[in-house]
Amino acid sequence: MLKKLANKFMEKSLKERFLLAIGVLLFLIYLFFGLIIIFWKELSLNMAPNYRLALGVVLIVYSFLRFFRFFNKD
Repeated sequence: MLKKLANKFMEKSLKERFLLAIGVLLFLIYLFFGLIIIFWKELSLNMAPNYRLALGVVLIVYSFLRFFRFFNKD
């Protein structure tokens, strides 16, 4: 399975591989920011704790939506 995935990746053009890397990077960035907002209490956001939690959850859900939409377009 891993060999099949690697072959599929190498069949893509340079532009498609670059866009794949950018898509994965943005997924990780949104996920990371969502976790930071939820768990880093010293972050200087002047928000109520329940709004911070809601913003973090929204960012995490958005990152997974981007992930599934990006990889299901094949």
